[in-house]
Amino acid sequence: MTHSGKSGTLSYAQYRSYIMVPKDKAASYKVNGKYDIHKIKGKRMSFVSNTSTSGFAIPAGALQQTFKLKSKDDLSQNGKFFSKVLFGGSHQGSAVNLLKGDADVAAFDDTDLVQYGKFTNDASKVGADFKINKDAAAPFDAVRGKESIALAVYPVQNEPVVVNKKGVTQKEINKIVKVFTSKQVTNDKKFFAPADAKVRGMFTKDGDTRFIAISDKWYAPTHKILGE
Repeated sequence: MTHSGKSGTLSYAQYRSYIMVPKDKAASYKVNGKYDIHKIKGKRMSFVSNTSTSGFAIPAGALQQTFKLKSKDDLSQNGKFFSKVLFGGSHQGSAVNLLKGDADVAAFDDTDLVQYGKFTNDASKVGADFKINKDAAAPFDAVRGKESIALAVYPVQNEPVVVNKKGVTQKEINKIVKVFTSKQVTNDKKFFAPADAKVRGMFTKDGDTRFIAISDKWYAPTHKILGE
C-alpha cells in the first residue's frame, strides 16, 4: 500500500526530487537557450544525506545514467565528479547550502520545502522556479526571498507500507490491506489528520487522501532510475 494523492487515487501519489541552482546563476547552465544538466560537473554539490531517496538516491542514480558513471560513489566524494560535496542533513539544510552560496548545485524535494516557499511557475518541469517566502522561518530566515531554478525534475512515488512475507501470510496481508483501505482508517485522524489539527496524524489529510493498494509495478520509474 501507499497513501494516495488528494484525489484518492494514484494520480498525485508522488512528490518530486529536484537538482537546482541559484536563480541569479541559472543562465550559466544554459546551452543553446536551454538548461543543461551537463554543466554541473565540477561544481560544488549539496545532497541531503546518502540515505535519502529523493535527496540522494534518485538524483544520484539519474546523474549516474546521464553521465554513464560506473558507480554513484564518485558523486559523494570531493574531487571526483564534483569539486566539493556537502550533505545538508535534511532537505531544508541542502536548500540552505545552495541559497547561502556554500554550494553551486543542490538536490532536495518539494514536500519538505513548500512550507517555506512556493513555486512561481510549473513545478513539474525543468526551469521550475522556487522562491522562499519573505516571512520564512528558520533555517530559511537568512535567505528569505531568494530563488532557485530546477535543472532536473524527477518524480518520486509515495513511500510504501510493506510487510515481511517471511513472517506474514498472504491471507493476513489481504486482511491488513482491507482494513487499511477501509473508510474507518481513511476517516481516522490518527492516520490522516487535517493540516490545522492540534495533534498530528501519520499523514496530513489533503482532499481525499487515503491508503490505496498497489503492486511493485507502481515503483517502476524509481526502479529504472536506481537500476534495481
